[in-house]
Amino acid sequence: MPPPDEPFLIFIRKLNELGVRYMVSGSVAAIFYGEARMTNDVDIVVVLQRRDIPKIEAAFPDEEFYRPPAVVIELELARSQRGHFNLIHHATGFKADIYLCSDSLHRWGISRVQTVDLDEDQIVLAPPEYVILRKLQFFKEGGSEKHLRDVSRMLAATGETWEAGVLDTLLAEYHLEPEWQRVVALLERDRR
Repeated sequence: MPPPDEPFLIFIRKLNELGVRYMVSGSVAAIFYGEARMTNDVDIVVVLQRRDIPKIEAAFPDEEFYRPPAVVIELELARSQRGHFNLIHHATGFKADIYLCSDSLHRWGISRVQTVDLDEDQIVLAPPEYVILRKLQFFKEGGSEKHLRDVSRMLAATGETWEAGVLDTLLAEYHLEPEWQRVVALLERDRR
């Protein structure tokens, strides 16, 4: 579990204050479920409506954060898939990749979030199955082995602590069985 002074909390605290539905995914979630490693950003899936844009502007003011103009966020909200924008904290340089909840896997994950306490903070995490699937998708798209390592470390640290059959069903639905087999092979190699 990451220490309580992690820079990603800059973004999480503000989202918690706003009451916006979100879930932390990507490397930060993989760290919670697996083992610590360095990361320079946080991936956050957010349920956002057009009426929420002024709240985002107020919570992430230009003096403290890079934030795209409202018109850009509106354009990203209008996309049917993969709407996305960045927030960057000027003082630390830490970045939040904000993914707009726009596809069935996002909605599946948001409906099954897990809230964890980190000292005084509450962090809403994507379920481990969601993190695994997204990591496998990113590997399939870009070939970066770090995604497979993250998944294997999650499995080594926690085992399969999810509902039986859920991951198998999702792997088949999203056609990620070959990528999953790569993780299984990596786990077997690491156990030797």
